[in-house]
Amino acid sequence: MVSMYDIDTNELIKSVADALKKTENVKMPDWAQFVKTGQAKDRTPVETDWWFARAAAILRAVSIKGPIGVNKLRIKFGSKKDRGHKPEQFRLASGKILRLILQQLDKEGLTKYEEKGVHKGRLITPKGQSLLDKAIKLKK
Repeated sequence: MVSMYDIDTNELIKSVADALKKTENVKMPDWAQFVKTGQAKDRTPVETDWWFARAAAILRAVSIKGPIGVNKLRIKFGSKKDRGHKPEQFRLASGKILRLILQQLDKEGLTKYEEKGVHKGRLITPKGQSLLDKAIKLKK
């Protein structure tokens, strides 16, 4: 049995993003083409369909680390800010983008909010896990 750890992450995210483009509830908002993905970024993303790749990466992160919330995802997708001659500093990713994608994944039924002991956040549903498994089978 091939797991998500056995195949290339980029290929998995690309195939899951293609599957998410066909869904009804995961849509890129109009303002997303003008926005940066975090404080450390200088420009907007180059790819036109970056929203779906980010949604696929979030779905993969939820399946691996769930329950996970927006704050931990902001840390995961954050990056270093280039400050010229001064040393680089870590900056968080945009919380609005992550929150909206999580809400869209919830609406599609791929993730759900749940409290598990002291941990609370998003967990992957069986529908979301089957979407990842189908993408894995296509890539093996």
